[in-house]
Amino acid sequence: MSNKAIQISVIICTYNRALYLTDALDSLYRQTLPRLHFEVIVVNNNSTDNTEYLCKQYIDAHPDMQIIYLNEKEQGASFARNTGAALATSPLLCFMDDDAIANDDYLSRIVQFFESYPGAGGLGGKIIPRYIPTAPEWMSRYVSSMVGNFDYAPQLAAFKPGKYPLESNMIVPKSLFDTIGGFNTALPGVKGELRIGGEGKDFFFRLQALGHIIYYDPHIIVHHVVEVAKLTPAYLYRVASGYGRGERVRTLQKSRLAYLFKIVEYLFKLGASFILGILYLLRRQSAKSWPVIRFRIDALKGLFNL
Repeated sequence: MSNKAIQISVIICTYNRALYLTDALDSLYRQTLPRLHFEVIVVNNNSTDNTEYLCKQYIDAHPDMQIIYLNEKEQGASFARNTGAALATSPLLCFMDDDAIANDDYLSRIVQFFESYPGAGGLGGKIIPRYIPTAPEWMSRYVSSMVGNFDYAPQLAAFKPGKYPLESNMIVPKSLFDTIGGFNTALPGVKGELRIGGEGKDFFFRLQALGHIIYYDPHIIVHHVVEVAKLTPAYLYRVASGYGRGERVRTLQKSRLAYLFKIVEYLFKLGASFILGILYLLRRQSAKSWPVIRFRIDALKGLFNL
């Protein structure tokens, strides 16, 4: 089969999510875009569960779907995404999480967008949390980004400077991915017990710095599975501090002054979080008060590498 038929490559980096990976693959199998026109690249990033067996079984059971499976031994999403991108044979790279479920028209809408906006530097879409069993009482829009909730605008829009897509629903032309050298591996994502995040932010900031326009389309949708039982204080600390650790690395790569400005910004956001916490108390929504503050404290700890 000619690779010229492939219009888009979906890259799924996976780490110990065998429980949900089949649902992600099934959502791609159901796409309205003909299977001739897309490929799926699954990069196993040192999973210790039965991910490999499951993937190979799925490939055997779906011979009409173009799936490539491989392993990446260097731990971290940035390494795995770069490895997947290097194998892609299409002009578009779509990055989707291993616990995400795409709408049936997901890929066809992406292809249609780039046909309408061939000069676009990148694209992001809506991410809807799918809480299992239901959203916790303490969840608010100020902390829901930690579980992937993302809805930038009600209609198609260009991201303003400083705004960007989230990693679990982002698309970029392969030519631009190669131009900027892919994801910054100094921001690997989860590595061991720590998270050093912000790889998507860094990626799109570098594209924007070259003058490329990144767009958001609210009709390009994935649903992100969130197991509420796993949202422990330790997990939330790892995510929130990961933002700070990533910003420490990213800003120090620019300059010491950029890092100092980031400290000031984080201190300002911490102060704002106390105001938000008080407002939640006044509204008799006390369960939402402390998580907003804790999020900013944990992010600041990560910024100081604590």
